[in-house]
Amino acid sequence: MGTINYTSDQKTILDLQNMYQNGQLDLNPGFQRSSVWTERDRAKLINSILRNYPLPSIFLYCRNKDGNIVYDVIDGKQRIESILMFMGLKRGNRFWAKDQLSEDGSEEWIDWNTLKRRKLQHRITGYKLQAIETSGDAGEIIELFVRINSTGKALTGAERRHAQYFKSDFLKKAGQLAMRYTKYFKENGVLSSGQVSRMKHVELVCELMVSAHAEGVINKKAALDKIMQSESMKGRQLTRVTQQVVTSLNRLKKMFPSVRQTRFCKLSDFYSLAVLLQRFEREGLILTDKARNQVAWDLLVNFSNGVDDVRLKRKQLENLQPGQALYREYLLTVMEATDEINNRRQRERVLYGLLASIFQKKDSARIFSQEQRRILWNTTGVPRCSVCNKLLSWHDFTIDHKTAHSIGGATRLDNAELMCRKDNSGKGNKLTIPRRRKTH
Repeated sequence: MGTINYTSDQKTILDLQNMYQNGQLDLNPGFQRSSVWTERDRAKLINSILRNYPLPSIFLYCRNKDGNIVYDVIDGKQRIESILMFMGLKRGNRFWAKDQLSEDGSEEWIDWNTLKRRKLQHRITGYKLQAIETSGDAGEIIELFVRINSTGKALTGAERRHAQYFKSDFLKKAGQLAMRYTKYFKENGVLSSGQVSRMKHVELVCELMVSAHAEGVINKKAALDKIMQSESMKGRQLTRVTQQVVTSLNRLKKMFPSVRQTRFCKLSDFYSLAVLLQRFEREGLILTDKARNQVAWDLLVNFSNGVDDVRLKRKQLENLQPGQALYREYLLTVMEATDEINNRRQRERVLYGLLASIFQKKDSARIFSQEQRRILWNTTGVPRCSVCNKLLSWHDFTIDHKTAHSIGGATRLDNAELMCRKDNSGKGNKLTIPRRRKTH
């Protein structure tokens, strides 16, 4: 690894303003985390500046971009960003702060325009911040970022991984998927806005992707770090696991649309349910039958209520009732301080036993065999398409499942019919399509 070089200097807020407006100050380099400060945090900062209180140093990474000097913010993003917001340089993010501007010493709410009207904006623009300018190997700069941000509002695991592996194809794909499902996660109580701001939605999607790759639950920290360090998931493999995650989340949304009403909106429970649906997909279970889905939902609600009832009884030191042992077993897997892999495996085992038997399994044979094709052809009088009545030949006929394979139709002759290629393609998984009795 290289050596970091640094110099210490002072910069006024006016200097930072000019750098930002000239495109020389990057608040969001690839390794940087999202904004985590509240408006109250930002208002307290402005109050400190107006009172001329000293602030911690900001750290800037000096680099060359197309022949120009650019400064990536390593530490101090929240402070610089808050100042720019207050000054109206980041549109749509203005806020008010409290300070004593009048001679009588009373506090009042002020904004940037208030300061300008009273010709006091210099109290902001003239304020000096200690700035540490660094240069060196990019890997060392990222390590510096992680170390500096290990105190205060310390980096979450997701933020640390983002800083270290922000160029990873895997992480970029996870970020795209996380954005796609952010609204769903928030509306269903799986994640709060604060958790999303700290990249927990990206971490959840990363877990689901690695679980799809591993075909089961994972040890979160070790598995995520390993996959990103090795860059082993790329190309077709990355596309495949991405599609598996999309399928399982879409299934979950459709099968259990009111998940917010149950304990399965909690992050650890939600993860287990999503990974379980990945397993059901791999095992060829049919998850599109509305009646079976309703039964599964009813069971899930009752199970959730049972677990919550046991939790209440534990809090109130009441004895458990006969038949509550399974609820207690499940509850113990989510009461640990950390969600260890053994707990995850146990949750999956319980949920699999609860739900798997409800769903019908697809026929393991998807395609009619050559023997079946010959028998059907030779036992059909006049070979015509069952939809449009087109006369078929040996070279252009297809065999369709009367009841689609995807919804449980068996690959047997009693579920087979001749069909032209056009109508077979158009049928999809519909039980029937309108017969068009035309002779071609």
